[in-house]
Amino acid sequence: PGVPQEGEAPVFAEPWQAQVFALAVSLHQKGLFTWSEWADTLGDEIRRAVAAGDPDDGTTYYNHWMATLERLVAEKGVASEDMLARYASAWGRAAERTPHGEPIELEAADFG
Repeated sequence: PGVPQEGEAPVFAEPWQAQVFALAVSLHQKGLFTWSEWADTLGDEIRRAVAAGDPDDGTTYYNHWMATLERLVAEKGVASEDMLARYASAWGRAAERTPHGEPIELEAADFG
């Protein structure tokens, strides 16, 4: 798909949303999943989130994209759920110590 736009402006509220969109497109282009697999899994992730109380008002849409990517990457054996959790925790620690506006850089200590 092309970059979602409203008029001439992209519809991403935050940079990470554009990044998760680009990652999904790239992994599809590399053959990790078909668009049918993507659509089915994304729909399932949205249904799960709504059942768990997600407002389903569009504000969490790219959270579902991220959950879908994580699920497909784990299901395809590219990265385990444990590995994804380790990296998520490491990024959280790195973000906590990084001053606002500075790039977040992972260090070995972030994984401990």
